[in-house]
Amino acid sequence: MIIAGRYSLKGGATQIRIKYGHLLREIEDIIHGIDAHSHRTKQSEEKTMPGSMLYSPVSLNQDFKQKFAALGWKKYKISCEYPTTYYCDDYVPSAQAKGAFREMDFLKERLGVEVQFGKYAFMVYNVCAKMTIFKNHSIIDMGVEIVPVKNFADSMSTGVSYFEQFVWDLDSRGEADIDIPVLILGIDA
Repeated sequence: MIIAGRYSLKGGATQIRIKYGHLLREIEDIIHGIDAHSHRTKQSEEKTMPGSMLYSPVSLNQDFKQKFAALGWKKYKISCEYPTTYYCDDYVPSAQAKGAFREMDFLKERLGVEVQFGKYAFMVYNVCAKMTIFKNHSIIDMGVEIVPVKNFADSMSTGVSYFEQFVWDLDSRGEADIDIPVLILGIDA
């Protein structure tokens, strides 16, 4: 695979290169070491492209997991204890959330990495909420989000979001005080 695009939120590209240059090289090596064509295994049942062979996000994610794990990157979970103090006085829930958590795909030396081949909302959530939560819990200092560029997403199931859309929205949104430094990498086969 190749890195086709780079977007820096809150100085992420520069800050990650300075503080985590060795880890950024690992991430780039992982991306370059994935043979995307071996993951073109999903036969489309969609009306717009029946029978077409598509890239499988499940298979791609599994390859990323194996390659990150081989270099000592770990998955990290934060347990969630949801408050009940905000319920209205007359509300009694029929069930409580148990075992809830938030999870970072990969973590090493306080650098968090998320790989996202899903819907647009998950990309936004990862960068604009989850990474901030992990920073507030003193688990990460910065983050990297790996997403497909449009050219690559077009060869996956419909609904997979892409780098160009995400970058446009982040540019249009602007930076917020709570944002953390994040480098977004757009990848292609």
